[in-house]
Amino acid sequence: MTIASLRESEAGDAVNATQLTDGIHLVVDALKLNEVEAVYGVVGIPITDLARLAQASGIRFVGFRHESAAGHAAAAAGFLTGKPGICLTVSAPGFLNGLVALANATVNCFPMVQISGSSERHLVDLQRGDYEEMDQLAAARQFAKAAYRVHRAEDIGRGIARAIRTAVSGRPGGVYLDIPAAVLGEVIDADLGAASLWRVVDPAPRQVPDAAALDRAIELLAGAQRPLVVLGKGAAYARADDEIRQFVELTGVPYLPMSMAKGLLPDDHPQSVASTRSLALRRADVVMLVGARLNWLLGHGDAPQWNSGAKFIQVDIASTELDSNQPIAAPLVGDVGSVMRALLERTKPGQIAVPASWRDELSARSADNVAKMAKRLKAAETAHPMKFLGALQAIRDVLRENPRAYVVNEGANALDLARNTIGMQVPRHRLDSGTWGVMGIGLGFAIAAAVESGDPVVAIEGDSAFGFSGMELETICRYGLPIVTVVLNNSGVYRGDAAASAAGDPAPTALRAQHDLMITAFGGKGYRATTPDEVTTALREALALGKPALIDCIIDPADGTESGNIAHLNPKGITVKS
Repeated sequence: MTIASLRESEAGDAVNATQLTDGIHLVVDALKLNEVEAVYGVVGIPITDLARLAQASGIRFVGFRHESAAGHAAAAAGFLTGKPGICLTVSAPGFLNGLVALANATVNCFPMVQISGSSERHLVDLQRGDYEEMDQLAAARQFAKAAYRVHRAEDIGRGIARAIRTAVSGRPGGVYLDIPAAVLGEVIDADLGAASLWRVVDPAPRQVPDAAALDRAIELLAGAQRPLVVLGKGAAYARADDEIRQFVELTGVPYLPMSMAKGLLPDDHPQSVASTRSLALRRADVVMLVGARLNWLLGHGDAPQWNSGAKFIQVDIASTELDSNQPIAAPLVGDVGSVMRALLERTKPGQIAVPASWRDELSARSADNVAKMAKRLKAAETAHPMKFLGALQAIRDVLRENPRAYVVNEGANALDLARNTIGMQVPRHRLDSGTWGVMGIGLGFAIAAAVESGDPVVAIEGDSAFGFSGMELETICRYGLPIVTVVLNNSGVYRGDAAASAAGDPAPTALRAQHDLMITAFGGKGYRATTPDEVTTALREALALGKPALIDCIIDPADGTESGNIAHLNPKGITVKS
């Protein structure tokens, strides 16, 4: 043996004696170390092997048909678990598809991390025309709470730790983590790789409010003649259910739940003013916002929707949210759980009392509104063709028999009417379009609810909204998830009775589909319902089966309102609607 060949043999032995790892393994190891149990995504270059390894290592990988739905699922998982949901996408177009969900998670304050593969930096930065070339970090920064890029395999653990902590700490939101293909394939010493990983400790520590701030808020509530508590989805996310209920019931203050806060207290609770929302907002003189923001969903706190003299107390973890639309007379900065516990400790029995005149005023209006709604529901029971309210009260009655079922809801009329018709008894069991009013969240949110909980899910979809993520029916069937999709099909965006154009083209709002046939193509159970009784029978059967199903509810094409409850946001101009 020559000296050269001897040296080559010795070098080979040295390499074999050294245990190696790579970026792909380090990503999976870092996720497992931080107790990530599920990843939502779409495979392709350069992350296919990463998904395979995650699955082989015990992490559940849920593969979608489109990155937007995968991202929405990760965001919903973050809301439901309090831990950042993880979305995995390919580079450039796949990254951009996921970015809608990342931005929506940030606006909704849902903790989520989008991890995307990307092209090599030396090619991207010189714009040399690489495969799926894009500066993804620069694009993500303006839409996410934060964005990071990993340049070395030894920094993967650090990058994932930073992303997790950033997503869940303070005001939760979406975080982007860019890992170039070269970093995923980089090979390093296994011991060095293992030493570079760590588990994030206490990523969302308690933030306790100042005692003087608590006393200020209590004093303001104690002096109110017409107090009101508004519960937002931040209150639901906080998992301070007992403290919130105790405070509401101790003080007797009427409360209004925003849509995703429904179920924190049962919707039939005597202090709920959901059925007399307009009066409560217009008349309240002191309003306590708990995990709710004075954004467009609450008319920015402006008159005439609100009492122009109302004083606001706001419980929020982000001090920058305060005074964003109205003066906040009593800011309570801290996490919702800590603030509510502190309020309970400092409020003396009887210190806050609600005048009987305010309770009576709300009760009288509530009874009047409930009676009016009962008449509408009664009329809808026998209407033919079926109305939205006819289908929805059938769904409502079946859901009362299944209080653990999650409800996902999107659309225009489908969202507005379902929110007012279907009560919730359990917290964090209603998911909908949220702060941005985004359509397309439906099946992604439903898949996350089923994966994270194992409980049944009923996704109530307008036919237009369903179209944004309808192909995810195949995902639902592939994984055998207990999701029943109910499509309220009035053959149109808003409504389906618009006339065709002079040229014979369908109206811009016209749609046409038989949705029950879609799910049968993927192996699920399809139903077609034309009456409320048929809706009841189909939904009961589908929930009992516990398997993928879809009910196509045929709704009167003339039923529906342009833009639902937010038609006032349409520009007026001189356009004449025909």
